[in-house]
Amino acid sequence: MTTQNPGPHPGSPASPADAADALALLADRRDLSGVDFSGLDLRRALGYPGAPYTFRDCAFDGADLRGAQLAEAAFVDCRLDRADLGGAMAEQARFERGSAAFLKAGRGDFTDARFTGVDLANSQWGSALLAGARFEECRLVGARLSGLRGLDYGFTRCHLGLADLAGLDFRGRTLDGLNLTEADLTGCDFRDAVLDGCRLGGAELRSVRFAGADLRGSDLGEVAVQDLPVLRGAVVSERQAAALLSAFGVQVVPVSG
Repeated sequence: MTTQNPGPHPGSPASPADAADALALLADRRDLSGVDFSGLDLRRALGYPGAPYTFRDCAFDGADLRGAQLAEAAFVDCRLDRADLGGAMAEQARFERGSAAFLKAGRGDFTDARFTGVDLANSQWGSALLAGARFEECRLVGARLSGLRGLDYGFTRCHLGLADLAGLDFRGRTLDGLNLTEADLTGCDFRDAVLDGCRLGGAELRSVRFAGADLRGSDLGEVAVQDLPVLRGAVVSERQAAALLSAFGVQVVPVSG
C-alpha cells in the first residue's frame, strides 16, 4: 500500500501537523511511498524491531534515525542527505539509487547490507559494522571509511576519490573498477589482491602493503619516488615498470631484433 506525501514539498522540513501525520504513517504502514520525513526525529517511531519497512521515493533529509531498527528495510530512490543513522540496526538493509550525501552512519550495524547506485559523497562510517556489506556503483567521494569493523565488505565500480580508507583490509580480494584518485590509503593491506580497472593516481600510499598484489590492470598514475618502496613484491606490467623506473630518471629502451 502506498501513501502520498503529507508534506507541502518533497524534501522540505515538515510542519508540526505534517510531522504528526508522517509519524502516524510509520506506526500504521510498512510500505511507504513519497512521504517526507525530512528533519524529523524518528528515533522513537523506529526504535522497536518489527516487520521490515519498504520506503520508495521518500525524503529523510536531516532526519534523526540514531539507533533505528531497520533490519531488512529497503530504501528505493530515497533521499537521506545529512541524515543521522548513527548506531542504527540496519542488517541486510537495501539502499537502491537515491542520495545520502553527508550521511552519518558511525557505529551502525550494516551487516550484509547492499548499496547500489547511491550517492554517498562525504558520508561518515567510523566504527560502523559492515561485515559482508556490498557497495556497487556508488559515489563515495570524500567518504570517511577508516575504522570500519567486520570482514568481507566489498566495493565494486565505486568512485572513492578523496575518500579516507586508511587502514582498511583488502587482502586477497578482487577489486573491480575502483576510482581511488587522491584517496587516503595509508596502512591499507592489498597483499595478494587483484586490482582490475582501478585508478590510484595521487593516492596516499604511506605504509600500504602490496606484496603479491596484481596491479597490471590498474592505472597507477605518477608514483612519487618516496612511494616506490611500498610496491615491493607487487606484480606490474612492462609498461608500468618502465613508468616507475622513469621516476628515477631511468629510460627503458626496448631491445631491437
